[in-house]
Amino acid sequence: MRLGSGTFAAACIVIEVLGVAIFLRGFFPAPVRSFSRTEHQAEPPAPEPSAGASSNWTKLPPPVFSKVVIVLIDALRDDFVFGSKGVKFMPYTTYLVEKGASHSFVAEAKPPTVTMPRIKERAAPLPTLLVLCGDHGMSERGSHGASSTEEVSTPLVLVSSAFERKPGDIRRPKHVQQTDLAATLAIGLGIPIPKNSVGRFLFPVVERKPIREQLRFLHLNTVQLSKLLQENVPLYEKDPGFEQFKVSEKLHGNWVRLYLEENNSEVLVNLGTKVLRQYLDALQILSLSLSRQVAHYDVYSMAVGAALVLEVLTLLLLSVPKALGPAAELDVPLSSPLFSLLFYLTLLILSAVHVVVCTSTESSCYFCSVSWLVAGGAMLLMSALLCAIMSALTKTRDSTKYGGKSLAPSSSQCSELDLLILLGTVGHVLSLGASSFIEEEHQTWYFLVSTLCLALCQEIYKNYVLGSGGDPQCSLHLEPGPKGTALVLQGGAEDRRTCEAASAFEQLGSMERRMVLASPWAVLCCCRLLRSLNQTGVQWAHRPDLGHWLTSSDHKAVLSVLAAFSLLTIFLLVQRRCSPMSKVALALGLLGVYCYRAAIGNVMSPWQRGNKDISKGIIEARFVYIFVLGILFTGTRDLLRSQVAAACSRARTMGLWEIYSGLVLLAALLLRPHNLPVLVCSLLVQTLMAEFIWKPLSHDAAEVTVMHYWFGQAFFYFQGNSNNIATVDISAGFVGLEQYMKVPAAFLTAFATYIGPVLWASHLVNYLSTEATSPAALRHACFCYALICSVPVSAYIILVTSLRYHLFIWSVFSPKLLYEGVHLLVTAAICVFFTAMDQTRRVKS
Repeated sequence: MRLGSGTFAAACIVIEVLGVAIFLRGFFPAPVRSFSRTEHQAEPPAPEPSAGASSNWTKLPPPVFSKVVIVLIDALRDDFVFGSKGVKFMPYTTYLVEKGASHSFVAEAKPPTVTMPRIKERAAPLPTLLVLCGDHGMSERGSHGASSTEEVSTPLVLVSSAFERKPGDIRRPKHVQQTDLAATLAIGLGIPIPKNSVGRFLFPVVERKPIREQLRFLHLNTVQLSKLLQENVPLYEKDPGFEQFKVSEKLHGNWVRLYLEENNSEVLVNLGTKVLRQYLDALQILSLSLSRQVAHYDVYSMAVGAALVLEVLTLLLLSVPKALGPAAELDVPLSSPLFSLLFYLTLLILSAVHVVVCTSTESSCYFCSVSWLVAGGAMLLMSALLCAIMSALTKTRDSTKYGGKSLAPSSSQCSELDLLILLGTVGHVLSLGASSFIEEEHQTWYFLVSTLCLALCQEIYKNYVLGSGGDPQCSLHLEPGPKGTALVLQGGAEDRRTCEAASAFEQLGSMERRMVLASPWAVLCCCRLLRSLNQTGVQWAHRPDLGHWLTSSDHKAVLSVLAAFSLLTIFLLVQRRCSPMSKVALALGLLGVYCYRAAIGNVMSPWQRGNKDISKGIIEARFVYIFVLGILFTGTRDLLRSQVAAACSRARTMGLWEIYSGLVLLAALLLRPHNLPVLVCSLLVQTLMAEFIWKPLSHDAAEVTVMHYWFGQAFFYFQGNSNNIATVDISAGFVGLEQYMKVPAAFLTAFATYIGPVLWASHLVNYLSTEATSPAALRHACFCYALICSVPVSAYIILVTSLRYHLFIWSVFSPKLLYEGVHLLVTAAICVFFTAMDQTRRVKS
């Protein structure tokens, strides 16, 4: 069966979305948390155990400290405090340790990195506790985040006048976990231990307390951990820590009975010491079991999802020569893979692996919990993809062996721009391997877009020189052919393309030439201005920017003027290709956007006096939604009309542009007022690139697609987004809604977040449908868009799998993985739209 490259790419990207969804379900472990319903009120503490006697101790023990002061130092390694380096670099801390007024530990950091707990201060005549600690260590080269001893070992020093030991009684720091700090501080302040804490409190903090209080502290901690274990581990009764806890609790009850009988014999002391050791052992085992549960990954589901994603990427890469060929069609053999021995053998092996894994694993596995129909479908898909890959490899080998040449384009046909695109894509994928580059990924896209503008500038000026100077490499000469001699341009494919662009440039008028020469610099200026609008990332996010200046109450008038000017500019840039009815709807919709922002108090309203507001913007936002739906309906109607044989191509072009206009109006409504210049600059850059760069330079569909993708990614960060979940504008999901509605809120939030990629992809469809001369342009664009999005997703899945025990896996790598997953879903929708437009064009033709 022959498929267009666009349809083939859309099907591949849909399968890849399925694979990423399965991978995400396995990658994110089920959180270890308490399911108690008493979230807003404190649970009564567990009573003191007793055997045959009634104990009246049902409250929390008294606090040890009045307040806690935490000194957290970034990348503080344990040997910077203890040992010879500590004497040199931190002499006062070493003095406190030697004085005996502190307890020292080596706290090991494990993923996820520990966030300091919120501690309530207590006012009481008790000593203060000073906590000196580090979040993680560092290697000798200064790197951090891996699992080496230097990077995970941090000092933990507890300093207080409550700790009194003989001077010179220096104890070697014991190894503990960072998660132990939360339980220790809760015990020290006399407040309940957090329900979701998996740590055990540090016993030396209360070693000077009476033994009854010590046992009470230990009992409270073990009860909290055992409850957490019961709610998160199905076979908790077989856990050694739980069994030890039951034995300890029973012995504790016997000790309380003897204590209440005022038995001060040696038996009481010996029994108390034994119970103490039993509790400490139970705490250690319980904490270890829960910590393993926190870092547990569903590796089987991750492997299934990763296999689907990598198979799709391999198939896309093998299909590049034919998919980007003149016909843009591929032979997809359906019968041979489905009836081959390799298919059934692969299916049999995958089924056997599924049965073995699902029957032998003791922990929960998502892919094992789904029905056999779903699991069988996934295994059928994996087997079919593997057979398709083997078939494509065989065809490629045979074509190379018997055809005498490779199907891939030769290196002589690659232009400087193609080389930049290849190096930029590879460089971006490689940059994802470092946490610092992920946090500052916007800098990578800013650099790539700026470099692209400079490369386009160089290409334009080269064509200007060739077009005005009559370069000899563009001369014509006679060349014999099958139908006689013909005049052709001398040189290779790249030279011919350069000469064609130079010839087209020479035919432009003087004003158009100036615009072509100035366009790359204008695009660079827009990009530089937008970089100053929103500081994003981590390193410079705290610095003031134009966005903070505009949103301050002192500059509300400036923001109002800027918003009004931006909305007017949006109308002027978009209305030029709209129908008269859509122009009116667009104008009224943009007016409604300003009214909505005035109603909620973002901008000044010239027709309202005072702060009285009745609608709170809901009526105004719904007013805009009506026009958005109207414009989208008009565009869809024109697209349907264009399928009629008698209809002209103008209906299809206008329909696509009106759909684009409706998306622009929706973006103007959802963006915050200070981000409206981002939308204006996006439309302006699209106009300049389309009119004065892509047309004169005669770029092909693949190059134009990659440039659209790059600019879409750059504008994603220009509007203030980052790879941190905290930068998602949740308020966009509530525009025009009186209450939370799951589906509309999710759609509006996703669209507001990915406005840049969506608008640039929509503009790409419009440009190729209007200006492209090749009938396969849309198929080439769809395939390139799917491929360039699949490469970083596949590489990142491999990366996070290998770094799943990295210290920053949850704080840095996981949010980026979620962004990549949603971006892939958006790309799938875009590719489906590409395919639909291509089918419409083919039906009409």
